[in-house]
Parts: sequence; structure tokens; C-alpha cells
Amino acid sequence: MSVQRGAKVLNRLPVMLHGESGVGKEVTAKHLHNASQCTGKFVSINCASIPESLIESELFGYQAGAFTGADKKGFKGRIAEADKGTLFLDEIGDMPLALQSRLLRVLETREVSPLGSATERKIDFQLICATNVNFRTSR
Repeated sequence: MSVQRGAKVLNRLPVMLHGESGVGKEVTAKHLHNASQCTGKFVSINCASIPESLIESELFGYQAGAFTGADKKGFKGRIAEADKGTLFLDEIGDMPLALQSRLLRVLETREVSPLGSATERKIDFQLICATNVNFRTSR
């Protein structure tokens, strides 16, 4: 598929890139972002490189004082940072299943609620995920 065709799909649907490590999935994702109609930035996060205990706060953000060790100002979160842009989740196959459920909720509602907050914020972003896991044979 060409980058232009991929960008047209990305403007309507999340995109999953599959391939071995080192084949250029992130480079492809950046090209798709640049060819798309979005006006925001490209936000990349490697799901395998963040400890399971921190990935939720990294993605969804948190309110000030939400947990011990939290920044006193709070944290916006990578999903909110991708508002009007593209969120690239590399190694999505390594994301904990419970977190995948919460991410699915954000995709359905297009709203994100930081940890420790009772309010939800509307978010408009494109999603590109990448993995080297073969889901057909891994489960």
C-alpha cells in the first residue's frame, strides 16, 4: 500500500503496522502522519520500554497528587499530547491487557480521563500501532 493510500485510511481508521524489528515501522508511521490531514504533532511511545506500573500514567496522564511520587503539577499524558495529531504506539503487543481495555474505551469515546480525575477531556487523534508479534500464532 502506498503512503498516500495509507494516510487516507488513517484519516478514518486506526492503522496497525506489522513487521520484524528494524524494518522501519516508525519511519512508515511518520510518513503516514505527514501525508495525513492532521494538524497536530506525531507522538511516539514504545509500550515495551515503559514499566507496566508507569505506562498508564504515561498514556493517560494524572492529576496533581494522584499517587506517591507524582509531579505536583500533574502530567498531561501522551494521548492528550497527540490531540489533533497522531499517536504512535510501538510494540503494542507488549502492552498489558488491562491497559488495552482502557485504550479501547478512549478509542470508542474519544475522551481521556487522567488518573485521579473525575472529568474527561475530548481528544481528536489518529492512531497508528506497530508490533512484531504475530497475533494469529501467539495466543
